[in-house]
Amino acid sequence: MEMDINEIQKFLPHRYPFLLIDKVVELERLKRIVAIKNVSINEAYFQGHFPGKPVLPGVLILEAMAQAGGLLLLQDIPEREHKLLYLASVKNLKFRRPVVPGDQLRVEVRLIKWKGDICKIEAKAYVEGNLATEATLMCVMVDRDRADNPSK
Repeated sequence: MEMDINEIQKFLPHRYPFLLIDKVVELERLKRIVAIKNVSINEAYFQGHFPGKPVLPGVLILEAMAQAGGLLLLQDIPEREHKLLYLASVKNLKFRRPVVPGDQLRVEVRLIKWKGDICKIEAKAYVEGNLATEATLMCVMVDRDRADNPSK
């Protein structure tokens, strides 16, 4: 199953400039997803990270991985428009190579475990078949109303 940006926006609440997934090229519900992030020099953070030597900030690679995981999980959540997935923890995070303008980041996410509102995913990001970043992420699903007022 493939998804373009319009379909992605039906599932993810993120919008420009923070939507970091451009398309989905593979999707096996409740198993795995492969998403693409096209890295363009036009993105504002390259003005300061770093002048003359632009590098995609690692936290944004991590965020792209989390968004791909969220996209995988939100496929099967009833009333998803009333839910949010928060990143709860990151383990075994490794940055293996820089990602620069002109690169195409291929984000591969596999569901490891999902119990109740907690899920664990394994995420890897590649550029031209070379591993750039990897991590194990834990996410928690919350009601949007609770996200506005955590005391509920």
